[in-house]
Amino acid sequence: MQADVVIIGGGLAGLVAANELIERGKSVTILDQEGRQNLGGQAFWSLGGLLMIDTPEQRRMRVRDSLALATNDWMGSAQFDRPEDHWPREWAKSYLKFASQDMRPWLHNLGMRWFPVVGWAERGGSLADGHGNSIPRFHVTWGTGPGVLKPFVERILAAEQAGKLKFGFRHRVTDLDIADGKIRGISGDILAPDDAVRGAKTNRDIVGDFDIRAEQVIITSGGIGGNFDLVRRNWNAQKYGALPSKMVSGVPAHVDGLMLEAAQAAGAELINTDRMWHYTEGLQNWDPIWPNHGIRILPGPSSMWFDATGERLPAPCLPGFDTMSTLHEICKRGHDHSWFVLTQKIIEKEFALSGSEQNPDLTSAKWVEVLRARLGKGATPAVEAFKEHGADFVVADDFETLVAGMNRIGDYKINPERLRAQVEARDAQIDNRFTKDAQISAIHTARNYLGDKLLRTAKPHKILDPTKGPLIAVKLHVVTRKTLGGLHTDLDARVFAPGGKIIDGLYAAGEAAGFGGGGYHGNNALEGTFLGGCIHSGRRAGRAAG
Repeated sequence: MQADVVIIGGGLAGLVAANELIERGKSVTILDQEGRQNLGGQAFWSLGGLLMIDTPEQRRMRVRDSLALATNDWMGSAQFDRPEDHWPREWAKSYLKFASQDMRPWLHNLGMRWFPVVGWAERGGSLADGHGNSIPRFHVTWGTGPGVLKPFVERILAAEQAGKLKFGFRHRVTDLDIADGKIRGISGDILAPDDAVRGAKTNRDIVGDFDIRAEQVIITSGGIGGNFDLVRRNWNAQKYGALPSKMVSGVPAHVDGLMLEAAQAAGAELINTDRMWHYTEGLQNWDPIWPNHGIRILPGPSSMWFDATGERLPAPCLPGFDTMSTLHEICKRGHDHSWFVLTQKIIEKEFALSGSEQNPDLTSAKWVEVLRARLGKGATPAVEAFKEHGADFVVADDFETLVAGMNRIGDYKINPERLRAQVEARDAQIDNRFTKDAQISAIHTARNYLGDKLLRTAKPHKILDPTKGPLIAVKLHVVTRKTLGGLHTDLDARVFAPGGKIIDGLYAAGEAAGFGGGGYHGNNALEGTFLGGCIHSGRRAGRAAG
């Protein structure tokens, strides 16, 4: 199994890198510990959102964007504050340039298309030079995650048929042979075949081993989100508070981070491993595929957010505004969950669920399916299914019954009088056009954007208005997802050893490299930068190794 370049990991970053190498006449071998059914990795399960800058989609929605504005948003969010952030900062600049120039025309030429309404994710809700997207930038790909993967998968499979690329599925790399500052080869275990459905946990039965001599290796093995032990070990509990004792997983079990540990043991440098991205609006999947399977709510701005005891969270801990601030707030309070309280009118307009399988209309890339799901009676079928079958939903016609249901499934007893007082205080601000409530102001701002007014933000109304009911409470869990740190690389994706020396022939891209450089998000992320980061860093790694 010899090739010019060996890629460890068959996810999006690895496929993009392989595509670049094949275009340059290189032979490629892709190794992955999972089977062929998991080709494409985590990207398959995604909503397919890409952060792009100053696009035709934005301009059609009357959104004016620029590289300067996006740079201000990114750097204000990242807040790079460490000596080792030099290359991550350079990767951020490189991605922003790519997202404002080559990204859309290149992907469009490959066949990608995008939903015409641009989403407004991670709005910030704080200061102009702080965290958040000032404007909508979240471009949902027609076909969602599978639509992002499609052009690369098609080209890779064609290259396999042509004999230019080989796969080594069920090949788990455990060791890198690095000598005299140069990669010499890789070795590991051959795992027993397993025909489990995509995403399901597979066996780890060893049936053989392998040793491949290779002078160029690209690590695109992903992060640690499916390995709760590694997540907790790397999380800075002293600074941010301990992660909840119960979490759900937004990624399959094979996202285990073990390749990162193997690379570090062989002499590669990992940086910013304490930086990670976990969502705070997680649901227990009533129809799970992988262990502890969690689904994230993509919320509009109107649901009221309370901690486990029934105390309203402060701004900027608002739905869809500042994930990291909300995560830190929940951890510091020491609770395992939090709550949304909302109405049927809000859930119909504002609730979406992350993931290709939760959005079959967008995944189908058919307008008739989108119109039927998004503009029909009730919420989308996926949301209504969670409301009916999910363990985290309470639906009631009156407030007392709602709170009784929350107390039945929650970890703390909520005082109904205290909760009602907070809801009534918020409701009173609906009649006040000079509102002082930050969330009410945010709702009005959201509806100034045509896309939100049409599809994502309910008309302001009182939570306790019986004509807008029934009332709904949703128990929210922390859902593990992305690794923001990783293998330390320069702008050619070449991996550093501790001390600043490049390991000749070793590259890293995607989440394994913190999406570029070892952490190009810094301390915070803007959304659409995970898939985008895999594409950008995989492209640079493939071109550098080619």
